[in-house]
Amino acid sequence: MTSTSLSHNVGIPVVNRPSVVAVGTIVWLGSEVMFFAGLFAIYFTLRSTSPGLWAFETSKLDVWYALGNTTILVLSSVTCQFGVFAAERLQGRATGWKPTQWGMVEWFFLTYAMGAVFVIGQIFEYANLVAEHISMSSNQYGSAFYITTGFHGLHVIGGLIAFLLVIGRVFSVKNFTHKEATSAIVVSYYWHFVDVVWIGLFLVIYVLK
Repeated sequence: MTSTSLSHNVGIPVVNRPSVVAVGTIVWLGSEVMFFAGLFAIYFTLRSTSPGLWAFETSKLDVWYALGNTTILVLSSVTCQFGVFAAERLQGRATGWKPTQWGMVEWFFLTYAMGAVFVIGQIFEYANLVAEHISMSSNQYGSAFYITTGFHGLHVIGGLIAFLLVIGRVFSVKNFTHKEATSAIVVSYYWHFVDVVWIGLFLVIYVLK
């Protein structure tokens, strides 16, 4: 977490305080945890009341397809973190074509692309499930599946928009400073949270069928 120095006088102890933006983001993510906990509770409650329906409908899921899509999203957290490392070095743009010379912008663009692929993959999965007669209004399973995965998908889209805003901010300033770095770090908190939530959803929906 980034910090701000209250005093820089020589000989006087320096007191550091957490970034208000970072702390606010963490508190907000805490509320998001409670939101998704409610979605998990809904899913488990409906599954406990209709075990036969769950067994029949989950047999239509393409687990390997979902695993591939999940792998893309999880790896996007890795590229996002490399972008954070670059931001901490105050390197907004690349100094060369090699990945080791990339700045925050290049790593965040790659992360954005991987997140977009995940969203597109989820749309194709929805289309296939609708063809298998699993829709939002078909039964309890359809409602639970689309509500839980759909809300997560909206959060992913929100993260993609945040990446574009942070990247655009880099192009709008002359120098990459700690303010831009803090923005990048805050967005990474959100993206890592979204990835962790999806891992939980993948295990519950696709593995523990």
